[in-house]
Amino acid sequence: MVLSETENGRSGGEEETDAIVKTCVLSGFSESSEVTTLISSLVEVHEDQRVREIVMQRFSVIMNGYQEQPHLLDPHLERMMKMLLDLVRSENSPPSLVHLSFKCLYIICKVRGYKTFMQLFPHEVADVQPVLELMSRQDPEDLQTWETRYMLLLWLSMTCLIPFDLSRLDGHLESDGGKPRESTMYRILTVAKVTVSSGNSPNLCRLITHRFMTRPDVKQKCLADFLDWSLTTVSQTDDHSVRDIMALDGVLQSLVNIYTWGWDSIDSPTVLQCLEQKRLSESSEAKPRKLAVKLIQRLGLTFLKPRLASWRYQRGSRSLAANLSMSQPVSDTAPVSEPDTREQDDYDIPEEVETVIETLLVGLKDKETNVRWSAAKGIGRVTGRLPKELADEVVGSVLECFSFQEMDNAWHGGCLALAELGRRGLLLPSRLTDVVPLIIKSLTYEEKRGACSVGSNVRDAACYVCWSFARAYEPKELTPFVTQIASALLITTLFDRNINCRRAASAAFQENVGRQGTFPHGIDILTAADYFAVGNLSNCYLTISVIRELASEALHNLTPQAPDYMATQVLPQLLTMATGPDLHGRHGAIMACGEVTHALYELRQVFLMCRGFGGALMRPAICSLIGKLSLSKMPFKNDPIISKYSLISDKPTLVLQAAVVSALSALCEEYYQDQTGQADPQMQDALVSQYIGGLKSPQTLTRSGSALALSCLPTFMIRGKFKQVGCLFSNTFMIMSQMEGNFTEARRDAVRAITLVCVKAGVCAHGRPDSTLCSNNIADVYGVLLSCLNDYTTDSRGDVGAWVREAAVTALMELTMLVARDAPEILSPDLVKPMMCCLAQQMAEKIDRYRAHAGNAFLHLLHSTKPAVPHIPHREELETLTSLNWNAPSQAFKYIAQLLGLPEYRYHTLLGLSVSVGGLTESTGHFSSQALFDFLRGIQRDEAALEQFGETLLRIFRDSLHSSRVSTPLLKTLSQMLANSCFEIFATQEDHHFGLDLLNLCKECRKSKDVVKLRACIDAFCGLIQFQGEVRKKVWSQLLMLLCHQFPVIRKATSSEVYEMLLTYDDAVCPEVLDDVMTLLSDTNCDLATVRAHRNQLCDWLGVPRPRPVPIIRL
Repeated sequence: MVLSETENGRSGGEEETDAIVKTCVLSGFSESSEVTTLISSLVEVHEDQRVREIVMQRFSVIMNGYQEQPHLLDPHLERMMKMLLDLVRSENSPPSLVHLSFKCLYIICKVRGYKTFMQLFPHEVADVQPVLELMSRQDPEDLQTWETRYMLLLWLSMTCLIPFDLSRLDGHLESDGGKPRESTMYRILTVAKVTVSSGNSPNLCRLITHRFMTRPDVKQKCLADFLDWSLTTVSQTDDHSVRDIMALDGVLQSLVNIYTWGWDSIDSPTVLQCLEQKRLSESSEAKPRKLAVKLIQRLGLTFLKPRLASWRYQRGSRSLAANLSMSQPVSDTAPVSEPDTREQDDYDIPEEVETVIETLLVGLKDKETNVRWSAAKGIGRVTGRLPKELADEVVGSVLECFSFQEMDNAWHGGCLALAELGRRGLLLPSRLTDVVPLIIKSLTYEEKRGACSVGSNVRDAACYVCWSFARAYEPKELTPFVTQIASALLITTLFDRNINCRRAASAAFQENVGRQGTFPHGIDILTAADYFAVGNLSNCYLTISVIRELASEALHNLTPQAPDYMATQVLPQLLTMATGPDLHGRHGAIMACGEVTHALYELRQVFLMCRGFGGALMRPAICSLIGKLSLSKMPFKNDPIISKYSLISDKPTLVLQAAVVSALSALCEEYYQDQTGQADPQMQDALVSQYIGGLKSPQTLTRSGSALALSCLPTFMIRGKFKQVGCLFSNTFMIMSQMEGNFTEARRDAVRAITLVCVKAGVCAHGRPDSTLCSNNIADVYGVLLSCLNDYTTDSRGDVGAWVREAAVTALMELTMLVARDAPEILSPDLVKPMMCCLAQQMAEKIDRYRAHAGNAFLHLLHSTKPAVPHIPHREELETLTSLNWNAPSQAFKYIAQLLGLPEYRYHTLLGLSVSVGGLTESTGHFSSQALFDFLRGIQRDEAALEQFGETLLRIFRDSLHSSRVSTPLLKTLSQMLANSCFEIFATQEDHHFGLDLLNLCKECRKSKDVVKLRACIDAFCGLIQFQGEVRKKVWSQLLMLLCHQFPVIRKATSSEVYEMLLTYDDAVCPEVLDDVMTLLSDTNCDLATVRAHRNQLCDWLGVPRPRPVPIIRL
């Protein structure tokens, strides 16, 4: 095996680990020697089940590795088979070894394929009897040895190829006891019957019947017996028994194979009569119906002369050499030379052929695709041997499948049959006038069934018909139908909902362009709408075409190409559909009317149907129509219906919200504004009051939708209402945060709405609070947005509060830049400082995407010069950095850790870093902790700086004591700091206040029921053991109490962590009792009673008072 490696390195000097892509390419059977060893070891391991399974597992793994390139095994197959067959043939081999050998043979056969592998079996005369003897010893009911029976049957099928009469192998048919012995032929026949009746493997049925039943000597002596047995089995099987169905499948498969490989028609009427009586076409199982159709068509061929129809249509010559040698084109319908077996069409057709054709026509309407496909091929085979007049009648019967009284199955079967007839030259050009219109209808066939529709299979088969016609007929035959076929195929290629139909139509179009050469603009169309381009639905509808929503947009794109046609023909049809009874038709028509009127600017009347049944589907379509009418500047101003448009959003849904938001702005701009640019007072009050009332609704979707609606109102609609809207936004956001903690989308939409309203209202330092953003209300707006940066809501989707934080970061950046440009004097330090600190916290947290978003916003505000943002703390120190890849933790945290040295940023930066260091993401935790410890090493000897850092850390701990989101990773961060001796300067001092304060905070965390938090608390306690004096005694007291915690996992973790802690800090215990303490800790089990006794012993050794149980006082 050769291993190839390809490395995709990153440019630009990034420090991230390069991605390595490994691909395996097999160059040979490198495990040949190992496989030989495994086969040789079968003799020793076949009795030991454990070793046997190990050997077989390894053998299977090696062989399965060559599934993709099985040909590499070919030079070694004969050697492996010889080794295994030697074990099988050996008289000393027990049955278990024989079965194991055949199992190995099956594994090899499965990988290489039975057709190739079976040819290596020895098939001389001397091999027949041994194989039969082995076969007779097998138990057909034993499920453990099925591989043995499978391989013996393959071997037996190969021995049936010997050219001698099987009776010569019998010798004297008397055994030693004087009883007659069964002949070899009948023994194989018995095996064949058992194999066929089991129905387990169609391949075995085909091989046995093909190799054995078609032998001349077997035909003479055993065919009648096998036929009687087969017909008896067919007539006696029960459709409700699984075993009988499998037997029926095997028998039918064997009969199909026999008739496929040639059998005269002597017994064909008997078999046909048996099948008619069995009525297999009514069976509930698909496979018997398919096999019955295959058998009946083979029976039909036996009633007809084996010849090619002289009347069939032929395009050119069937010989490539003849085509190349001819200097002139072949006559369109000139027949090529055929064998001498061709005769005149003047012989009588047996009556049974009519039954065969009728059965095949019924099969074209079967509910299963594979049955219809088999029937279509049967129609083509049988028709090819009929006289011209009878064949034309068959074509007429096939065309009857295209009646609108038939189901989609009949249409599909009819298309498949026409394709087969055309491909075989049996559909004469004179019939094309009848066939082509039906195929055009099939290309657009669709039948509604309840809430869905069927017909994609019909359209796909119709494309196959067009494809076959392109190969079957000369261009001049199809010239009268080119326009119809090309247009229908192009429409299917572009607008069919089903991707398979679009690709099939594209393939058929391409075949016609290449072989017929008469399709207009064929190459240009294929270049834009090739097989792969039509796979994307949106690209197909909207890009290539220059489900209803996409279709309406496609009509918008097509309108400029034929505006008169769209206005005079398409729009009247759409208006009729818009008032029709069909819900889906009304929905699509309303949307299409909007799109077309937007392109035409000419629509006079639309009837709105958005009430009653289907209103939820119709209302978004109506909103889309309103938006397009507004953009089209329809003369509806002051029309009474305009005043009702704002009421469409009375029933909240997410789809309706999006539709209202997209249409409302255009509606206001066109119809609710007077000539002076001012809002219509009546409509302004109505709209703003309606949406402000929606902000107070108890329904979350209504509040969210009202916020989005207010945000999309034009500036003139907000003028004079800003204070009312802004204050209500602030109050509503607080209510949403308290009542709907899990509906994060509503809070995100509210943040976006606040931003848009402020931007539209504008900024004026001394403006009125009800009209613009000014010094009197800016603090309230910033307060709401800064509070959004503390939204850490989580649900089953993860940290969904990040959506709100991301929107708040964007809002703060946009509003700050707006205020800095128009009124920088109202940006006070009390606004800028907390904003920059909160952004620093966000860009220090663990999620790459949101860290990058906050970091980019931070740098944008920092480096902005036109306008410049005033009052940014430590601007000079921060401006040294101009660009950074925030998505790469290795780069981002190096810069973030520098903020710890700036007092204004230290608290928020350390808060974000603590969450990242103690988080679960390995890369984020690694680079964030590395940056943090690098900073701490820089101040480790500066007691004053370290004191400030420690105070900030304790303040974060106190503020987040009851927040598991912060406290748990903070405990993990603390344990890492203590393990790296970051506070060694404090630990050497007796009873330093930092150690005492940290211990008291950790004691509060010990009361938690969260296992993860408790384990982090244990690590922190173990790190605090390095502090001297009273701190150490209190730490021991806390650890010994955790040693008897109610959770067994905490008791076990405490024992393990304390043991490891003593290995590191051996001075924490007196040397005299150190060995005893460690021995007791290593022997402590999780049983609470035992642990308490050990805990008390540890207390005595360590000089710590024993914990006393606190009595529970019941009131």
